Amino acid sequence: MLAVAGLVAGAAVSGAPAAFAQGQCANPSGTYTGEVPWGQRLVDPARLWPLTRGEGQLVAVIGTGVDGQNTQFAPGQLEGGAGTERSDCDGRGTIAAGIVGAQPDASTTFAGVAPGAHLLPIRYTEGSGSSAADGGGGDPGALADAIDTAADRRASVILIAVPAAFDSPALSGAVARARSQGAVVVSAASATQQGARSYPTATPGVLSVGSVNPAGEPVQTEAGDYVGVAAPGAELVSTSAGAGGAVAHRFPVTDPGLAAAYVAGVAALVRAYHPDLTGDQVVTRLELTAHRPGSGGHDPRLGWGVLDAYAAVSSTLPADVSPPGAVTAPASAPAVVPAAAPAPAPSDIAAGTIALAGVALAAAAGVAVAAVRRARRRGWRPSRFTP
Repeated sequence: MLAVAGLVAGAAVSGAPAAFAQGQCANPSGTYTGEVPWGQRLVDPARLWPLTRGEGQLVAVIGTGVDGQNTQFAPGQLEGGAGTERSDCDGRGTIAAGIVGAQPDASTTFAGVAPGAHLLPIRYTEGSGSSAADGGGGDPGALADAIDTAADRRASVILIAVPAAFDSPALSGAVARARSQGAVVVSAASATQQGARSYPTATPGVLSVGSVNPAGEPVQTEAGDYVGVAAPGAELVSTSAGAGGAVAHRFPVTDPGLAAAYVAGVAALVRAYHPDLTGDQVVTRLELTAHRPGSGGHDPRLGWGVLDAYAAVSSTLPADVSPPGAVTAPASAPAVVPAAAPAPAPSDIAAGTIALAGVALAAAAGVAVAAVRRARRRGWRPSRFTP
């Protein structure tokens, strides 16, 4: 298993509630000014921003709405129009949206994974008296309508920030339609009752996400062969609802449902950098490049392993490569090789070449001088060979 315990050291998290209170709207914990949050360091999106920041991608955030007054979202980044909601009493939608696409800001070390992406905030549940951490969600029919709205708006990534506790024909049908249009549907394994499933997390074709804490341990109860990858879901930092026109955050937040937001952000980066891939091919790439669990195979809570954003974006893989579960012979498994570090600039290469040439010339000159002195001492007679 991937060990990430060292990443949490020194985080500034002081007394903020880890769950959402019933019967009142979410409030910020303050502006986060500690070291870069551990989940952000694990995913390390800044390493990928020279390649892509997710430009050209529309990520639908389906759940409780998104607070458009939090100024860590860029002007115009939150899409409007029919079916969208730029307010959020519950707060989970705003937290998820921030993990996906909050802008870097000088007042905080927190930033989203794909700040170049646009966000489509869709509310299908108020979330009152129910949180993803408690396994609660909204009506599956309403969630189906929300997914249809996202597909109609041509969202390339559809993040289910608050999954439903039950399935329905309408919900599975909406997922199928979205996938047929090329969307990547991402949903977290957030049910807390042993043996229970959340939806559309357990729906075939959905990228289902488990969650880990800073020690790399799974934190969610839900498990199954449908879990695809895992991502940070505990002791998180992100944007808060109730910001009132400021940059404001909620921390620390532990909610397995939020792990899907990290995966959705990376999916947007992959789609931006590999625009020819289908939605299913993006899912395969994310699963193949994940850090494998200790068993080396599939884990019912970690899926195929913890998300590796750099490998997912930069690795060279055939577009039609088989997903990990379909690989039967070890020899047929593809080699996942992330791109190397950027090469030195041409001017640096030239300077290095000149310096090495100078060293070589100086060495050659020294050898020549020594040879001349020895020949002069011998009276310019050839030296004798001693076997």
